Amino acid sequence: MEALNLGIALVILGLAVWTVASRDTFAAVVGFVAYGLLLTLVWVQLRGIDVALTEAALGSGLTGAMLIRAAAKLRRTEAAAGAERPGVPTRIAAALVAACVTAALAVAVLALPDPAPTLAPETRANIAATGVANPITAVLLAFRAMDTLLEAIVVLFALVGVWSLAPDRAWGGRPGPLHRADPDGILAYLGRVLPPIGLVVGVYIFWIGADLPGGKFQGATILAAMWLLAVMAGLVDTPPIGRTRLRIALVAGPAVFIAIGAAGAAFAGAFLGYPDGLAKLLIKVIEWALLPSLAVTLALIVAGAPERTGT
Repeated sequence: MEALNLGIALVILGLAVWTVASRDTFAAVVGFVAYGLLLTLVWVQLRGIDVALTEAALGSGLTGAMLIRAAAKLRRTEAAAGAERPGVPTRIAAALVAACVTAALAVAVLALPDPAPTLAPETRANIAATGVANPITAVLLAFRAMDTLLEAIVVLFALVGVWSLAPDRAWGGRPGPLHRADPDGILAYLGRVLPPIGLVVGVYIFWIGADLPGGKFQGATILAAMWLLAVMAGLVDTPPIGRTRLRIALVAGPAVFIAIGAAGAAFAGAFLGYPDGLAKLLIKVIEWALLPSLAVTLALIVAGAPERTGT
């Protein structure tokens, strides 16, 4: 097992160097995706199954898809950009900055007290009050609920940033190009067969998140991927971003999260606090509200900025 772990570590370091040093954009993206998949194995080895699922779904899966699309768009200008070489002073400055950052990180890590301060005992003593069997879900939606709320809001802001790249003529229209595929081809076949299976898997991963590894982000990513597959197969089209129901779906999850947090300030004495006996119920309400919002948001981020007018 130690030899396997050492081999994985060496391959990860090699992929990291390859991803940074590669002059070909597509090759760098492939290296990044492979890097994320190997990190998934690392988290499995560390028994962080929730983190492994998130890394596979978001770290390499969703992010990899976005980077592949970006690499495809940069193909036309990549040759000209690759011909440009930074001067010697720029290279020296970059190397010095990198060395300083590395040294600062090393000093920060080595300066940590031993043993490091931790809230693990307090968390362990109070986690049963949440009623949630999965400790990751309990921590993220009870003890670190503010972080989770901000993550959901940041993802929504990222979508707004993607939409802001749309030309004025396409604002309010449909994201991405209109995909067409051979009705009898493999892509259309997969677009018909896989989404029903993915829907069941995504809902299951979400459903067990309160008691076992899984949760809203992992489930939402699977649902988003299934919808994107149907879009790429030409079976459905992306919705116009000006549609009112779409915008309600995007903000509904964070809005419910904020509303429950405000109710906690009124009835539990703290923002995002849960009244006694209601923690598990409210956590599940937040998860159910966030699932569709995250799925729609993640799918539309990958779909890209509006490119076509239409209703």
